[in-house]
Amino acid sequence: MKIILSTTAFLGLLAIILGAFGAHALQEKLDTEALKSFETGVRYLMYHVIVLLFINTYSGFTDRAKKMISYLFLIGILFFSGSIFAITMGNIPAKFIWFVTPLGGLLFILGWLKMAVSFLKIK
Repeated sequence: MKIILSTTAFLGLLAIILGAFGAHALQEKLDTEALKSFETGVRYLMYHVIVLLFINTYSGFTDRAKKMISYLFLIGILFFSGSIFAITMGNIPAKFIWFVTPLGGLLFILGWLKMAVSFLKIK
């Protein structure tokens, strides 16, 4: 859990840095739609960082459930937010990685589903 929590804290830091970078440095470099996409990537990153902190400090879930939810969210962050950042900042044409963003969204959905099931299993 220590590695997941440390990774989560680093991702929270990254979300703040990227949010500030987007608000200040990218406004003149990206068009409105690309900036909006970038902000969506930052927002979903931060949402899932907050949930990862909750999951991994909550004593009601088993360690196995915590790990499964965490991996689904961490890989979801990488795929969803990472692909958005790659497209908007990395000049990677969307046609090459378009499928990665919805795959990350699917991983988020599965993580939330696993969390809901884990809550239902609490005695």
